[in-house]
Amino acid sequence: MAAQASFDITSKVDLQEVDNAINQARKELATRFDFKNSTASIEWNEKESKIELKAEDGSRLKSLHEIVIGKLAKRNVDLRNVERKDPAISPLGHATQDFVIKQGLD
Repeated sequence: MAAQASFDITSKVDLQEVDNAINQARKELATRFDFKNSTASIEWNEKESKIELKAEDGSRLKSLHEIVIGKLAKRNVDLRNVERKDPAISPLGHATQDFVIKQGLD
């Protein structure tokens, strides 16, 4: 009798793929004309499973958001596991947003 295959679906995120996606996003950020002389940054905090986006203004933050989500999707990171926190825009215009990578879906 053959062993029965298990089809349990786990929604674990491969953190190496997240790391790869962040590195690709940083490379794109460095070469994009619309980010020339920008202080925009993409930080990956592996301990907290958090991606921090920082930009001078809301429109650049939106572009960063699109770059990162696009790279995560290309690396087959399930976007349902990416919790996108609300962007925070300071009175000076500095904009930040955190993405939290969740392991396993509730």
